Amino acid sequence: MNDHTVTLTQAERVRTATNLRPVDAATMLILDHSGRQPRVLMGKRHPSHKFMPGKYVFPGGRIDPEDRRMTAAGALPGPCEQRLAARCVRPSAQRGRALALAAIRETFEETGLLFGSAEYGAPENPPPGVWSEFAAKGIFPDLGAVTFVARAITPPRRPKRFDTRFFTVDASAVADKVEGIIGPDSELVDLVSVTFDEARELDLPTITKVIIAEVEERLKNGFAPHLPVPFYWEKRGSFVRELI
Repeated sequence: MNDHTVTLTQAERVRTATNLRPVDAATMLILDHSGRQPRVLMGKRHPSHKFMPGKYVFPGGRIDPEDRRMTAAGALPGPCEQRLAARCVRPSAQRGRALALAAIRETFEETGLLFGSAEYGAPENPPPGVWSEFAAKGIFPDLGAVTFVARAITPPRRPKRFDTRFFTVDASAVADKVEGIIGPDSELVDLVSVTFDEARELDLPTITKVIIAEVEERLKNGFAPHLPVPFYWEKRGSFVRELI
């Protein structure tokens, strides 16, 4: 293989990455208000991961088809539904609902924490896979417990691109926990509950630092439902912060 061939291959990879459509994804900030300062739960990604290896992140991942079929307790607050639908090509309440459920499912899958309600018994006929494991604990995921707080799209020219919605949930809303999820061979090898200042000392992706600052400011402003939600995306090589 000559140098000219290598150059063409690299150029082709760049063009392919540029045209990648972002995949819908969701992540969860678990906030603990029991102490003098709010704390947030963060996990360290396995060092072998191709995407953000060794970084501390919030639990989360891409949306699955099963997230659209899982039954839930409660409903997303009206302002959250409206903002999840904003700036979407084909907005729908079902899509916003599925994104919130994806954040709950990914949190369970990566940390063992189940956010929901045990008041209604076990959900009937849950989708196969992780949701069946969740339902087996007798818990309904609770959409009323989560709040949509931010959105960010991975810039073009990246090998992986996500259209990520960031949600928060209070640590007191945990209904159960499965032990033994975190470990050296798991997706998350470490889990820490830290203040916002302590979080900033960790090895974080840039967007994670940005979202921490956004949520900290939102808390200072009372975390009111009417507060707008920041949306980060790239325009002509520069990040844009838009309020929705």
